[in-house]
Amino acid sequence: MPRLTSRLAAALCAVVSATAALTACASESHGVDVSGGWGGQVGAARAEPEASLLVFGDSWTFGLAATTVTGGYAYRTGQILGWATTVDGENGSGYLRAGQYGGYYGTRVAELDPDLEPDVVVVQGSINDREQPLSALPRAAKAVWSAVAATYPDAELVILGPAPSQLPVDERIAQIDDVLSDLALEQGLDYISPIDDAWITEQNYDAVIDTTPTGHNHPSDDGHAYLAEKLVSELQGTETAAQVAAGR
Repeated sequence: MPRLTSRLAAALCAVVSATAALTACASESHGVDVSGGWGGQVGAARAEPEASLLVFGDSWTFGLAATTVTGGYAYRTGQILGWATTVDGENGSGYLRAGQYGGYYGTRVAELDPDLEPDVVVVQGSINDREQPLSALPRAAKAVWSAVAATYPDAELVILGPAPSQLPVDERIAQIDDVLSDLALEQGLDYISPIDDAWITEQNYDAVIDTTPTGHNHPSDDGHAYLAEKLVSELQGTETAAQVAAGR
């Protein structure tokens, strides 16, 4: 499957190190208080964000099972990169499934702030579609991606496929990953496959996924931190990251 490379990892090393502790300018679309922040390391100095990021997705993006939602992988990704970050996650939502607030990806994309002007948009998920008729997935996903591109024509669009909440990987979730990967290739979009890249394995599952009744098979605090590191590594391959590294 096509995926982002880490061709700029070395060039970004200094940037990531210098900005790892910055607090992102994050918002969430359903009234969740994100003012508490994430209790990570605090840098001695702060700088204006050099780029902006929008992460759109389901409960994993929302930050479910993290101690605070701002400890979710999406917020942590922005903090590590030092990019101003907006997070739009809805529990239970998918391309084909309505979420906690009744939003499908398609209806939620239509409600995004058109004045946001992100440099990079990550669309994540979703395992929530596993019970839906997957024959409808290509059309729904294409419509969502096209709407994002129309709303933010200058942004780089990155598709982050579903990650398994249980092992072995459910056959339907693997099928979602295959469908989205093939469609992203067809559309000329960068696709990240946590399944193909083995982000979650038998060896690290217990450290990444909270299987308690409260966590309900979502990433733990350590899991969100780990997923953020994996996503940052991938986003270092974007043109935006290259421009930041070049001191735009």
